[in-house]
Amino acid sequence: MLSPEILEALRGYADTMPRSVSLVVQTGTHPSRAELLDFLTGFCSVSERLVLEERDTGGALRSPMSFMLEVDGQPAGMSFSGIPGGHEFNSLVLAVLHASGVPVKIDESVRKLIGSVDTSLNFEVFVSLSCHNCPDVVQALNQFAAINAQISTEMIDGGLYPELIEKRNIQGVPSVYLNGEIFANGKIDPAQLVQKLLERFPHLKAAGQAEAPELPTQDVTVIGSGPAGVSAAIYAARKGLAVTVIGDRFGGQLKDTMAIENLISVPGTTGPEVTNALQAHLGEYEVTTREHVRVEKISTGKNKTLQLSSGELIESRTVIIATGAKWRELGVPGERENIGNGVAYCPHCDGPFFKGKDVAVIGGGNSGIEAALDLAGIVNSVTVMEFMPELKADQVLIDQVARRDNIRILKNVATERIVADNGKVTGIDYTERSSGEGTNASFSAVFIQIGLVPNSDFLDGVVELNQYGEVVINERGQTSEPGIFACGDVTTVPFKQIIVAMGEGSKAALSAFDYLLMHTSSSKQAAAA
Repeated sequence: MLSPEILEALRGYADTMPRSVSLVVQTGTHPSRAELLDFLTGFCSVSERLVLEERDTGGALRSPMSFMLEVDGQPAGMSFSGIPGGHEFNSLVLAVLHASGVPVKIDESVRKLIGSVDTSLNFEVFVSLSCHNCPDVVQALNQFAAINAQISTEMIDGGLYPELIEKRNIQGVPSVYLNGEIFANGKIDPAQLVQKLLERFPHLKAAGQAEAPELPTQDVTVIGSGPAGVSAAIYAARKGLAVTVIGDRFGGQLKDTMAIENLISVPGTTGPEVTNALQAHLGEYEVTTREHVRVEKISTGKNKTLQLSSGELIESRTVIIATGAKWRELGVPGERENIGNGVAYCPHCDGPFFKGKDVAVIGGGNSGIEAALDLAGIVNSVTVMEFMPELKADQVLIDQVARRDNIRILKNVATERIVADNGKVTGIDYTERSSGEGTNASFSAVFIQIGLVPNSDFLDGVVELNQYGEVVINERGQTSEPGIFACGDVTTVPFKQIIVAMGEGSKAALSAFDYLLMHTSSSKQAAAA
């Protein structure tokens, strides 16, 4: 099951483990249990520090397809129900390393915040092994468990537990439960998990703020860690500036893109691959990072003060905004009420829940047609609903759709309502725009792909925004506030493309450098003097 290349990589990771880790499997029978044991046997074969045990855990584990990590005979707070293959394989590797004592790489302010939890928190994370967002959540919660013994986390492969999925009415992943109650549903990221914990336990913020390390005044602080933000940070670091990057989710929307064919010099790649490459490239420079947190407020003046969701304050001579965008909501009745119950924005994550069923995709642009093509291989049929008289997608994608028998296109239609019954989507009410005739169509899920909305809410009153919420910039990436620059999908730049965002990020960093030369000495220059 595990290739020689993977086993060799695991052997290298195991050599860094300070302590041995036992993988304890619940006894019992299950049709897939032999596959699980074969997987774990291969996993543990690379080192004496990895020990596989089978025993009755007395109810500590969910089923014979469950296993937990133990160190020195004590649970490490991390367990897996299912075979953590696919995107979740890295979650297992990291869990084992952290359980063994390899330090958790997380911001100190977040570490202190999580370490201050003084009540028992038991997280259950329902995942699909094809979901590329789920590992971020599993890994973040496993980090929390490694930091604080009061916290435990279980990854649950929804495909193995259909009765449990049906009982809890789960129709989207990741779906996170805390102490048996829904905690987060649908597309979420680690920063949102931290924010939800802060909302539930407000005293944690004070603990994180009190213990937060004080950074010296930064030359450039980049808000956002997608293609634009990373490009800006690299260019600024190459100028010898003191740079901090604040990102709630490394890669941003890029991580949700499964097929990339227009990144010049690379004929074909994926969002996760480009994200990993960006992260590795950034790691070559002396850049401070703040992950799993968000900027809540920016105070303007000669220097800018950024207040983070963890309570930390960062002072910076310049700021580059690269917060990107999020999926645009349709804004019709039945949408928000049914997110995670048949309304979805990520076909890769939630498509497998609707295998063999009829679904709709709202939007006939590139993202909508790509979603339809992805779903066509999983579901029974896909109906693409486009508001305009013609599709807006590239012709190469439209041609692919024409070759699929189970994709239907409805043009010039307006979605009026998403209909649900007993907590599950059952269809869409829509209007034929040419005739005004109303129609209902039955669907088990609706995937909304109608573009993006800039992540600029926290900038209201800080810089000029246009009617769409985009940050208004000039040709140098300058905003209305001196010393604050912006780049990428959050701005008025007309074309929201990865390669455009990279160029805009680089340009914003060069403009920030010019600004510093004209207005102040950088912190590193001042230290050298």
